[in-house]
This record gives sequence, structure tokens and C-alpha cells, in this order.
Amino acid sequence: MILKTTAASAFWTFPAILFSAFVIAWGAEAAQFLISQGLALAILAWMQTLPEFAVEAVIAWEAGKDVAKTHLVIANFTGSLRLLVGLGWPMIYFVAAAFRRKLGPVKLDREHSVEIFGLLLPILYFTFIWWKGTLTLWDAVPLAACYFAYLWILWKIPPMEESEESLEDVGVVPRRVLAMPPRTRSIAILLLFVAGGALLYLSTRPFLNSMLAMAASLGVSTFVFVQWVAPFLSEFPEKLSAFYWARKVSTANVALMNMVSSNINQWSILSAMIPIIFVISAGAIRPIQFDAFQRHEIILTILQSFLGFLLLLNLELHFHEALILFVFWFVQFVVPTWREEMIFVYAAWCLYEIVRLLLRREVPPAWVGFRETLARRFA
Repeated sequence: MILKTTAASAFWTFPAILFSAFVIAWGAEAAQFLISQGLALAILAWMQTLPEFAVEAVIAWEAGKDVAKTHLVIANFTGSLRLLVGLGWPMIYFVAAAFRRKLGPVKLDREHSVEIFGLLLPILYFTFIWWKGTLTLWDAVPLAACYFAYLWILWKIPPMEESEESLEDVGVVPRRVLAMPPRTRSIAILLLFVAGGALLYLSTRPFLNSMLAMAASLGVSTFVFVQWVAPFLSEFPEKLSAFYWARKVSTANVALMNMVSSNINQWSILSAMIPIIFVISAGAIRPIQFDAFQRHEIILTILQSFLGFLLLLNLELHFHEALILFVFWFVQFVVPTWREEMIFVYAAWCLYEIVRLLLRREVPPAWVGFRETLARRFA
């Protein structure tokens, strides 16, 4: 009877999560006209990943009490990141292609180079974490620094200009908010973020508990649930917002940058949170040790995100690139025993992209855009 009651709570929490995603997305759409689009998306990504933060925090706390549960920390962390790149990015491309009825690339703006290179820094540091085989309290400092440096650069970028064309692209609710007097408009945007975030926070735990009860009743293993099912559910608001924006050609790039911001969020500030909560729960300063299996999971995730970074260096996402990201993810999802082989597949494709880049003898557009953005804003 308890199991049925817990599972039944999905009937009210699921619609609540859907509605909260729309409310937060409306706030972000309006906010991009007052602050930089990148900063608005970073705020949006942070609020959308509140459920993921909550899930990871609970798992890290339990791992601090019982070291045997450490593998669940890595399962949830790696699973959520691989879902974003392997399922989220391709979903944006294919939704955009379906609505415009052609397989042209999703084109990014020059200023989106900040997000692209914001993704690289925490990936590089996490490669060091993978190499030493531990995640310590001291690793939280550089990881958090990566995130705050990224936010600081975004803060320096000016807001979008309110042209008629750009205002027509936003939804009805954001358009009405932007039509308000300046002071009322700012309060309305803040209320959208706060209301959406509060609703998301209040409905996430009972929703995840109901899904956990369903998984238990279906006999799904804890590791599989924590690595794939829980992250999929906790990231649902991000995917919903991305779908909302990917429908239009003019905002498909915003949808993709929303996902990239979420990647940066999880590689940096979320991963910095894990050892802090682990140490507090354990009551002693000690590292999270990775065994061989966990290190395989981490390097597979690093290589997937690094491949995503390489594919975006030309400020475009093409059909074959979205297809590669999806197929590589789908193979490891359907055939888990091939994960070690997929490490070499990802590494080989990364090497192919690097050689291709070198043979072109051209500076990647994203690097040009990144330098121009920094020079323009910090001159």
C-alpha cells in the first residue's frame, strides 16, 4: 500500500515539474534582454539542475556514512553528463531540423564561444582528477573557480538589444513581462525565477521517490536507476526548455547553449559540491577513492564531453555530428559491456577531429570569437 501511494504521487509532481520548467524558461527568455544571454542561460541552467544537485547531494551524504555507496555518486554524476551530451544535444538538433524541415546546421553566435571554452576548463581539470584516482575536498576549489570565472566573463557581456525581430521570437508571457515598466519588469522576471525554482524544488523529491518506488516494483537495479533513470528525470526540465526553444530556427542555438551551460554547471560547481558534502557527512577529511570501474566511467564521460567541445569549435552542430553523439551514447546505453571499447572509440574520434583541425591550418571560429569577446569586454 505504501509503495502504491508513493508511486501515485507522480500524478501531481510530474505536471508540477513540467510547469516549473516553463516558468523558469519564461524568466530566462525575458532576462536575456536585461543581462547577457549567456548569463541568463547560466542562471537558467543552475535552477534547472537543482533537482540534480539535490539527488547528488543525498547520494554524496550517504556515501560519507557508507563508503560502499561511493559507486552511486559516480553513477549519477557520469550518467547525467552523458545524457546531456549523448541525448540532449542530438535531441535539440533533430527537433530543430524537424520543425524547419531540413538538415541544416544549428549555428551559434560568436559570443557563445564563452560557453564552449567554459566547458573545456573543468573537463581538463577533471582529467587530472581521473589520473590521480581521487576526488578530494581540495579539488572543490579549482572546480568552483572554473565556474565563477565563467560567470564573471558572462557578466561582462552586455544584454541583447531589444529589436522588433528578437522580441517577436520570445513567447507570449516573456513579451508581456518585457512590456512592463522597468522596475515592475525586473520584479516580474525575478518572481518567475523564484516561483519556478520553488515549485521545482518542492516537487522533485516526491517525484524521484515515486519513480524509485516504480523502479523497485519493476526490479530495476539501483546502479542502473541512479545512472540513467534518476538523471533523466532530474534533467527533464532542461530537456523541456530545450525542446521549447529548438522549435524555432532563431532560438535553436539558445537551446543548445542551455544544454552546454548545464554541462559546465555539472562539471564544475556540482562536482565541487560532492567532496564537500562527503567530508561533512563522514566527519573527517578524506578523499573519494575511485576503483577501476569508476575510472572507466569517468574517462568515458570526459571523452564524450571533449568530443562535444571539439564538434562545436566551428560554432555549428551538423547532422552527422548530432548523429555520432547519439549513436555513441546509445551503443553504451544498450550494451553496457561495450563501455570499455567505447572509450577507445571516443578517443579515436577525438583524435580524428584534432588532426582534421590541424590539417585545415585555420584558427577555429570559436577561438576567434572567444578572443574577440574577451578583447571587446575587457579592453
